[in-house]
Amino acid sequence: MVRRTPRTVTTITPQRISFVGGGTDLPAFYLEHGGEVISSAIDQYVYVTVKRHSELFQEQYRLSYSKTEHANSLDSIENGIARECLRLVNIDCPLYIATAADLPASSGLGSSSSFAVGLLNALHLMKGERVSAAQLAEEACEIEINILGNPIGKQDQYAAAFGGLNHIKFCESGRVEIDHLVLQNNLIEEIFNNCLLIWTGIQRDASNILSKQGERLESKVPYYESLVSDAKNFKTLLFSGMNSLQAVGALLEKTWVTKRHLEGSISSPHIDDIHKKIQSLGGHGGKLSGAGGGGFLVEIVPIEVQEVVFRHFGPARVLKVAHEPLGSRLTSEIY
Repeated sequence: MVRRTPRTVTTITPQRISFVGGGTDLPAFYLEHGGEVISSAIDQYVYVTVKRHSELFQEQYRLSYSKTEHANSLDSIENGIARECLRLVNIDCPLYIATAADLPASSGLGSSSSFAVGLLNALHLMKGERVSAAQLAEEACEIEINILGNPIGKQDQYAAAFGGLNHIKFCESGRVEIDHLVLQNNLIEEIFNNCLLIWTGIQRDASNILSKQGERLESKVPYYESLVSDAKNFKTLLFSGMNSLQAVGALLEKTWVTKRHLEGSISSPHIDDIHKKIQSLGGHGGKLSGAGGGGFLVEIVPIEVQEVVFRHFGPARVLKVAHEPLGSRLTSEIY
């Protein structure tokens, strides 16, 4: 019996916010010292559609993202992630690939890795393959870090593939261990209800910041070790019957202060002014999500003062998000 495969599939893959430990997922650090991150997927997504492309178009590949590409060979595809995903999964062409996202790219919420995971998922499904979240995450890491040589860490790929709130450990052996955290008394919902993302208005290239951050890493090991301790302390806080949002804000604040020591461009006077203003309006503390330099600030802001923050910054700058328990998944397939 010939196995039927779909002619069109669409996947949805969450983006993420990193609470603590970001930076310790860089191979240059964790392969020597071990790293730990606590992050959560959020209800902001990257959508990827892959369909069999009609031969009437006389091209092997058409890609539609922030630009449109027409290509007749893998090597001529400019989008590195798309090119290497296609090479890895080894799927027959012609193909059409389209992607869209809920939020701007380069905003510190892991959109590139969400795209990689979502595209890999879609390509495997086009071949009739149902693969695990762990395989999707590792394949995305292989493409982004080892093949394309991007100086990034490994947390985003796992957050996108698995979804949920996770404590992710990066072992010296290279092994990644993921502990899916299930909190009592709707605590994760309470944290998100009292959390706002504030757009700095800056889209930045994380690779440039992370490259600089990796320079002279050994002189910064105590700061990285402090970030690992923050991850351990945050997990303890989450499971201790914590009833104080101030404690969550204070720990995010502590990890932000530490992370600023890793590289000078992680923050700026503009970003610092936004952060200080939020605190003056009643925020309990926060940090930039992602590598730094721009993107979104993750701020613990009590519900009762959130309207004040909304009025000050406006709807184009303030984003309310929720916890997303699921990772990359199929939304539709057509045979």
